[in-house]
Amino acid sequence: MSSSSCVFSARLIFVLVLIGAANAQLSPNFYSTTCPNLLTIIRTAVNTAVNNDPRMGASLLRLHFHDCFVQGCDGSVLLDDVTGFTGEKTAAPNANSLRGFDVIDTIKTQVEAACPGIVSCADILTVAARDGTVARSGPSWALSLGRRDSTTASLTGANGQLPGPGSSLNNLITSFSNKGFTTREMVALSGSHTIGLARCSTFRNRIYNAANIDPAFATTRRANCPTTGGNNNLAPLDTVSPTTFNNDYYTNLVNLRGLLNSDQVLFNNGTTDAQVRAYSTNSASFFNDFAAAMVKMSNLTPLTGTNGQIRRNCRLRN
Repeated sequence: MSSSSCVFSARLIFVLVLIGAANAQLSPNFYSTTCPNLLTIIRTAVNTAVNNDPRMGASLLRLHFHDCFVQGCDGSVLLDDVTGFTGEKTAAPNANSLRGFDVIDTIKTQVEAACPGIVSCADILTVAARDGTVARSGPSWALSLGRRDSTTASLTGANGQLPGPGSSLNNLITSFSNKGFTTREMVALSGSHTIGLARCSTFRNRIYNAANIDPAFATTRRANCPTTGGNNNLAPLDTVSPTTFNNDYYTNLVNLRGLLNSDQVLFNNGTTDAQVRAYSTNSASFFNDFAAAMVKMSNLTPLTGTNGQIRRNCRLRN
């Protein structure tokens, strides 16, 4: 085995050990006696939010992803910048981009009224991401709870560990493998782009300069994304069914209609082409793999036991 393979194997084993240790301290029944109505409170609030704003399902899912990929699923992404403390909201992948903070605030207020000082913001976000997916006709997955909230955040981590819209396939594989995910799991998690919108600034270069793009699709997207200006103009990540969680995302990739470069690289004569094509014709396989990968992501190095705290306000440390 090469030295690079040994390093990768050791890193993967270390990540999996951390996930296993954390998972042993989480439980699906963690709040069954201390906050028995928790799941109902979250689901009702999320359904209301998604009904008012169909994009919110994708926003909550993305918020959870950006939380878990930096320091683990600890609610660090929710913290505001205050005097003497810098959060993650101003990081390049997050600034003027992440949404759903107000929904988490609303849920936290309702949960605190029912069960004061019991439920972490990290757990609320974890459940809300699942329920937001279900609200858009996506799969559900079983969650273990008991995460605690961080008192720290990492602007550097948010800037360096989150894969961007211009990522190459190798970038994506490396970013996800650093968190213990296989390439197959990375392709499945990328399917979250079956819902949601993206800003012109994230796909402008692709629609004007890429060779691996359907010409008609590029022309359509250019109408609302000029070569200069309009950076915040929005376009659906999935043009076929932008508010329904399904496998159309992969069909779009096969047809060279991926909006972001980091989408289309999954189907570009590379090692992930076969998996994309398989998901495009088998939604059940995609749903199963996506749900399993989301469970794995939700268990990325959470704080448990006496580590961290239960924030009273998700935006501020106690």
